[in-house]
Amino acid sequence: MARRINIGPGRALLLVYAVFALSASVRAGYQLVTKFSDAPAAYLLSAFAAAIYVVATVALAKGGETARRVALVACAIELVGVVTVGTISYLQPEDFPDPTVWSHFGEGYGFIPLVLPVLGLIWLIRAGRD
Repeated sequence: MARRINIGPGRALLLVYAVFALSASVRAGYQLVTKFSDAPAAYLLSAFAAAIYVVATVALAKGGETARRVALVACAIELVGVVTVGTISYLQPEDFPDPTVWSHFGEGYGFIPLVLPVLGLIWLIRAGRD
């Protein structure tokens, strides 16, 4: 049986994911409602990132083995997303007239979006071994 994922370092991870879920959701919602036609792809990516953060937050808060697996998938998607979007945002900056949470590897958020899924995956994998 996996240990609880929402204790110790998992609690800190949960807090950071909750902050990102809230901030990314508010930002994406505002962008979609007020400026969607300016950069629809960027704003939809922000909304997708927000959804991933929400899923990870809920899974981390719930704990347990199924929640750990859901959080693992969310963190993996997040890592692929931030690396992919980060790379494209440098190679094709015209596709990102406005920044997203993941553009430039999360530069606007202190690169936390790049580091967070790595830390999340490490924690969740370790928790699954215990």
